Amino acid sequence: MRLSSHIAAFSLTLLGAVATGCSKPSSEPTSRTSADGSPAPTRLVVADAKTTHHLNLYVAKEKGFLAKRGIEVEIVDVVDLAAARDLLVSGRADVYWACPTSVIAAIANGAPIRIIAQVKAPCTSVLVVPAGSPIQDLPDLKGRRVAGISPTCEAVITYTQAAKAADSPFVLEKLAGGPAIAALEAKAVEAAILEEPQASIAELRGYRFVRPDLAAGIPCRTINARTGFLKDNPEALKALLEAIEEANALILEDPAAEEIVAIAAKYTGAPVDAIRHGNHRLKFQTTIQAEGLSLLADALVANGDIRENPGTSLYAPEFKGVTWGK
Repeated sequence: MRLSSHIAAFSLTLLGAVATGCSKPSSEPTSRTSADGSPAPTRLVVADAKTTHHLNLYVAKEKGFLAKRGIEVEIVDVVDLAAARDLLVSGRADVYWACPTSVIAAIANGAPIRIIAQVKAPCTSVLVVPAGSPIQDLPDLKGRRVAGISPTCEAVITYTQAAKAADSPFVLEKLAGGPAIAALEAKAVEAAILEEPQASIAELRGYRFVRPDLAAGIPCRTINARTGFLKDNPEALKALLEAIEEANALILEDPAAEEIVAIAAKYTGAPVDAIRHGNHRLKFQTTIQAEGLSLLADALVANGDIRENPGTSLYAPEFKGVTWGK
């Protein structure tokens, strides 16, 4: 299904929420003090499709970095990024971590969401092939069946454009990480574009990477907030960001540390050996990669998935000079 079809369905969800007027915001106005007179924590709901790419959120929560800044975070599990987005649109969540192309499309379509920070950069998705595959470089992809989560995934866009530039377009089979590995093993596809930890799972099974350099210039996940919550609680979101930065520093100090790996396994259920093997690839940071995000928006426009590049309207003005702009 093209992203335009997803956008049409999303528009109906958005219009329905507005028309019924029955969506209840996740964060009710509350007193800033507790019964004992101390400052009350700000409650913040994060809609989360579990992945090691969101490890900084889990570490910030587990290590108390959020609590010490007066932020009480509830993490609501969802099946995918579209479900996370829909919880924000309906007012039942305040923040979510997501792939930038999906966020760009949502904002371009009128979603009440803004990007407040980057999660990590660059993209860590990579083309994976069997050890004995004849695929060595882009020209070898011509006509091959390649698994990838979506034609609008930033990594899929990158490999697709590079292959076309090499006059070697491939056939995309839309499969998420786990099913993509299964399709590789069944020889139903000849290559797959995988992110962590699936890329490490495949590598540990003997598969090899092809042109991992292609994703090196692509910004990856972003942290995104509901505009209503953003307007009422900008300082709480800045405190959230401070906690995430503290978590980032801890992770980057030793990505394979026993405690870090244990937290990742607890939240995601991913194999410990794959987490330990690939965690060093997740370069967590918070500065928004605006130029790269704009190029992704241009690619979505060129593909007919959105009408125009949203430009700086992607970003929360409250975070200008903090995570983006000057």
